[in-house]
Amino acid sequence: MRLLTALMLSLATPAAMGAGLMASPAVAQTASPAANGLAQVENHLRQVKSLQADFTQIADTGAVAKGKMILAKPGRIRFDFGKDSPLLIVSNGSVLSMVDYDVSQVTRWPVKETPLALLLDDKVSLAGRAKLLPQNETPAGFVAVEGRDAKHPEYGTITLFFQKTPKGPAGLMLMGWRVLDGQGRTTTVQLENQRLNENVSSSAFQFRDPRGPRTPRPGRL
Repeated sequence: MRLLTALMLSLATPAAMGAGLMASPAVAQTASPAANGLAQVENHLRQVKSLQADFTQIADTGAVAKGKMILAKPGRIRFDFGKDSPLLIVSNGSVLSMVDYDVSQVTRWPVKETPLALLLDDKVSLAGRAKLLPQNETPAGFVAVEGRDAKHPEYGTITLFFQKTPKGPAGLMLMGWRVLDGQGRTTTVQLENQRLNENVSSSAFQFRDPRGPRTPRPGRL
């Protein structure tokens, strides 16, 4: 359970875009490499409307889980751990649910309060909430962006890793991320066989509630 929960602990809603979008050419030419790198990542994230991939999730204990991920902006994602697993993680666009069929339990978080908010916002802005890691802290041929919410350190930190490639939007391809939660525990997610911007059915983000049909409250539909 803890292996999966670490996925959800990190950033809150995206910050507003900072000023200076209409900078003159002279200013743009003197922009720092870090600013250019963040702009490249931002451009990539805005171009990716859907993403399907195989994933491997690794806890700091060494525990490993694998499955398939489906992402569709805004706000929807599904981590399917396979038919032999009782666990499922799925977001309907606003609420991220972790479903455990073994114990008939559903745990929910607002998407905007999870690390996945950075990936699921179709108008993502990194200004004021993320920084480009220096090259000596980044694998060769990669760009890494670290994000955290300064107002909510208990959400933890998420680091996104992008491979530089002309085949990806804005010259990048998301290869995975690392989450450091508020208790100092680390979870890493690695992606393979990515497919971008294909049509995704809305049914992919529905699930069978293990608690069974719920009776509406009086006066509510």
